[in-house]
Amino acid sequence: MEWLVPLQSQVVGLDTAPLIYFIEENPHYLDITDAFFEAMFRGEFSVVTSVITVSEVLVYPLRQRNTGLAQQYRDILFNSQGLTTMEVFPDIAETAAQLRADYNLRTPDAIQIATAIHAGASFFLTNDARLPSLPGLTVLVLNQLIA
Repeated sequence: MEWLVPLQSQVVGLDTAPLIYFIEENPHYLDITDAFFEAMFRGEFSVVTSVITVSEVLVYPLRQRNTGLAQQYRDILFNSQGLTTMEVFPDIAETAAQLRADYNLRTPDAIQIATAIHAGASFFLTNDARLPSLPGLTVLVLNQLIA
């Protein structure tokens, strides 16, 4: 997949939806998310996400009492080579507040993007077309990459 080439040796911020599509094998997004995570596992780039992702991905498995699926999420978020799940520290929270003020983002989105910024990400993978690219951070939207 050609869109992965610019990600080489970069840090990529990760939103929640691409991870859900990958773990739950969403057929519409499976090819693109498989390619992304396989490249990450090979060490072609590193990925960072916020602990907000944990609170978002575990809702459905916990509601369904699907302990296996919940554990899959925990394993990839906390035990994967190339993926770092970061805590929300005060400096990230302040950047998130500034992003909310400047771009009218929802709090979870602002925290995700602020986390990516603080980790030195050049790209942010999402499926939310409402999220803006920022100076130094290019937003990659799955639906636009597929089209």
